Amino acid sequence: MKSGIQVDSEFGPSSQYLDSMGPADLHPQYAGQMDCDICVVGGGYTGISAALNLAEAGYSVVLLEAERIGWGASGRNGGQVLNGFAKDMPKVAQLVGQTQARLLWQCSQEAVQIVHDRIARHDMDVEFRPGYVLAATRPRHMAALSAEQAYLAGLGYDRPRLLDRNTIRDQVQSTRFHGGLLDPGSGHMHPLKYARGLAAAASGAGVRIYEKSRVIRIRPAQAGSPAIAETAGGEIRARHLLLCCNAYIGSLEPELRARIMPVGTYIIATEPLGPERALKLLPHNVCVSDTNFVLDYFRLSADWRMLFGGRVSYSTVPPVALAERMRQRLLATFPELKGAAITHAWGGYVDVSRNRLPDIGRRPGNVYYAQGFSGQGVALTGLAGKIIADAIRGDMEKLDIFSRIPHRSFPGGPILRMPLLLLATLYSRLQDLI
Repeated sequence: MKSGIQVDSEFGPSSQYLDSMGPADLHPQYAGQMDCDICVVGGGYTGISAALNLAEAGYSVVLLEAERIGWGASGRNGGQVLNGFAKDMPKVAQLVGQTQARLLWQCSQEAVQIVHDRIARHDMDVEFRPGYVLAATRPRHMAALSAEQAYLAGLGYDRPRLLDRNTIRDQVQSTRFHGGLLDPGSGHMHPLKYARGLAAAASGAGVRIYEKSRVIRIRPAQAGSPAIAETAGGEIRARHLLLCCNAYIGSLEPELRARIMPVGTYIIATEPLGPERALKLLPHNVCVSDTNFVLDYFRLSADWRMLFGGRVSYSTVPPVALAERMRQRLLATFPELKGAAITHAWGGYVDVSRNRLPDIGRRPGNVYYAQGFSGQGVALTGLAGKIIADAIRGDMEKLDIFSRIPHRSFPGGPILRMPLLLLATLYSRLQDLI
């Protein structure tokens, strides 16, 4: 059964997350002149996490958000809180070496623990549920899942369990998958509730948050002069400037922008199915992603809707008839939902790096940045915020770990990089069908 919903790719009223929460407390728009220790640009998980850590350490912190808290990927994503990275760990080791890969894996586990610690410390009701399945859409994908399980066991993480075609049905009642890898240490939650919970905690710790305060220009610190962030209403002078913009960095820092690509991803929500019907599809209420390059991902909401995501767009233009296309993907996985109405459809942009690993570092003039989480940002962004905060406090250990990851710009420059990526994506989509 279809529905006359409005598709919204810019975080409007059709988001199920928004409808399940209602309007947020609003923060003022920035105007005037102000001095502070830290100016954070971006009100998503990364920026709020960094601001919270620094305020708790005694710094004066101002956070500037161009729209509303959680307006970007932090309030629109699939809600999956995952160990690891967008690239599997054996491939990470090929890129950076075994020693570095071990350190990065430990960092990813810390990222998940940070989420749990924040939820507990600030008593956030974010509807967290444990369990994640990476589901194989082709028999040949099982070899990579087996290699991932073996590699993680070698790192001392033996919780993931390999599922064959029969045992995956205990987790995902679909004939589409040939097996999978179950990680009980990952899970899922309501992402917008988490974003707003972090913002409330940051505000309580003394962070001055301003919304509808787009930064239009930055000036790094120079000898004897502070770093400056300019908005239409004034400027902030700070000892340190943090760029936590991800896919929305725009023209603030061209070199960083060249190292990421904004990718549209979209989600639909069914009507409430009720617990009995919903748990027939996902008996243990895990979240799921598949192994395709252009992947699908899904989970159940707290009110027993199926939230089904995917249909990535590299053209920054939402697909035509998005809700119906997403519904067809849903029915290919769960044909039992043919009669379920689609009540919401929304989307937004994540930023991907060329190597699918986070790009976290420091630039001249006391400017720090974090970007390129490549769809794994629910947990990793919180870690990035802590890494930057630690670096400002003088602890460079984890910043150095991430700074050693090699990052390159996308080829083609401002004009050709999008067409080149579209060609590469078309090739990868064809590979998904083989």
